[in-house]
Amino acid sequence: MMKKSGTQKGASPSKPKDARINNERGDWRERTLAKVRQLIKEADPEIVEERKWMKPSNPSGIPVWYRNGMICTGEVYKDHVKMTFAKGASLEDPSHLFNQPGTVRRAIDIHEGESISEAAFKSLIRAAVALNKSSAGD
Repeated sequence: MMKKSGTQKGASPSKPKDARINNERGDWRERTLAKVRQLIKEADPEIVEERKWMKPSNPSGIPVWYRNGMICTGEVYKDHVKMTFAKGASLEDPSHLFNQPGTVRRAIDIHEGESISEAAFKSLIRAAVALNKSSAGD
């Protein structure tokens, strides 16, 4: 469930990437993305982050997290950070974090001043990893 909060704190284990991201904009969106990155690594330290889809309007690209397949992407927009889960429609979401529906993907939009339940987000990450593992043999 989304809730309003004050300043979000928390250093990410991916310091070089965070330093580059925070130098590019240094605003709430980048701090939110850094916090999400931290939660992903806490949920499963074996998840790998890559940068994809680099272009002149977004030279640093979009972070994409993988383990036995794509888990999610993190995109920064003017008024929100979007976490899109590749197989989100197949994941249970008892905490109702997903606020963007879909038939395959589902997303969580985080707006300025909002935070997400850390425990629920980590559960979604772990469920996405488990789903990818169960699908890997197919």
